[in-house]
Amino acid sequence: MDNNFSQNSVIRSVPASVDAEQALLGAILIDSKKVDEVASILSVEDFYIEANGSIYAAVLALQQGRGNVDAVTVLEELKKNGVFQEKEGYAYLMQLAESTPSVSNVRDYAEIIRDKSLLRRLIRLTEEVRDEAFSQSREAQDILQDAEALIFKLTQGYVSGEFVTMDQAFVALFKRLKELKSNNGALGIKTYYSHLDDVLNGMEEGDLVLVGARPGMGKTSFVLNIATNVARHIQKKVVIFSLEMSTVQIASRILSSEARVSSSRMRRGDLKDDDFAKFAESANALCHNHNILIDDTAGITVNDMRSKLRRIDDLGLVVVDYLQLMRGHGKRYDNKVNEVADITWGLKMMAKELKVPVLLCSQLSRSNEKSTGGQRRPQASDLRDSGAIEQDADMILLLYNPEHNNPDLKGQSGYEVECIVAKNRHGATKTVKLYWEGEFTRFSTVEHQYEEPPQG
Repeated sequence: MDNNFSQNSVIRSVPASVDAEQALLGAILIDSKKVDEVASILSVEDFYIEANGSIYAAVLALQQGRGNVDAVTVLEELKKNGVFQEKEGYAYLMQLAESTPSVSNVRDYAEIIRDKSLLRRLIRLTEEVRDEAFSQSREAQDILQDAEALIFKLTQGYVSGEFVTMDQAFVALFKRLKELKSNNGALGIKTYYSHLDDVLNGMEEGDLVLVGARPGMGKTSFVLNIATNVARHIQKKVVIFSLEMSTVQIASRILSSEARVSSSRMRRGDLKDDDFAKFAESANALCHNHNILIDDTAGITVNDMRSKLRRIDDLGLVVVDYLQLMRGHGKRYDNKVNEVADITWGLKMMAKELKVPVLLCSQLSRSNEKSTGGQRRPQASDLRDSGAIEQDADMILLLYNPEHNNPDLKGQSGYEVECIVAKNRHGATKTVKLYWEGEFTRFSTVEHQYEEPPQG
């Protein structure tokens, strides 16, 4: 029921359909089974006329108590709640039943009522935003973020699922099987590391894919390599949110990897004539379709990201580097664990809303550096700040660089590292070998046999 509008308001000036409310209630009074068709769509608060909402509440109460629903039983329920006197109440209920155009259209009536209710909630929300803007008590960006969050929450609350019959489920399954066959067993977006893709079976729409490692293990290089791989192969945009490195630093990393020019020489400006030719060729290939977009806003929030991403057409992949540098949604948190949990849940919801995979970097705790004999292989439990990270992620990829435990590898131009698939909703958990060329901050595929993830 809606009690937040002035009693002096003219009904037609506010989004509402009294006819739809009365038609729906009349249909239910005529055929009580119709309440099952609308109970998942409508709540009592969706009714504009308070008396109509009270009648609907009485119907739901009778249904939940397994009582019969008709004009007499509903009237008794209303009298108990002090809503109607017997004479006026019975007359109104009879009027509802007699004036119903069609019992079979009850779902259409429900959708009209819900739509009007949503419009009224939007009006209230915008009025609250307007009042806060007039008060000038907070910065404009904070008010905008809150407004977006409230609208998103409102739309989520109005998404209703339906039961699916087995024949519908089988049609969807066969469609998926055909797509899998035509895509060699993988759906979604590939990393374009062949052995890793064999394990992951593709990063699908709505997936939160977490890449965890200790500092210096190459997680930024890894996700940038994947981002450029994807940008080259699909005709969709790849967005990189870099919270630690500047746009120029990201561009330098990508160009070093693609052109195979030493990143350390680039930093020093110690470049050869043929380096610039390599730069030009690689830059031209990467810029041809303008598929990579970079944002280096420090301390960005999930709402900031969502606002920017909604304006991008043909979005294919989102990369975030990295989790612990993000800010929660403008509220006070008791500790970092709660803030990180809020952020990871928000990123997962953002991935679902935008229907793209989100590739998220995260630091690991120092616990694996304190093990006997030096650094052990990472585990999902090493994810820093929150167990919620492990829960929200659809896939967890952990990088292990043996250079930290093997002095003989220092100074080598390249060597094998491990990508441990510690969680995978779409397939197996295995360890995949990759070849690391530190000079070019570049990963490549290695021919090898798969291994089970090592324990410790």
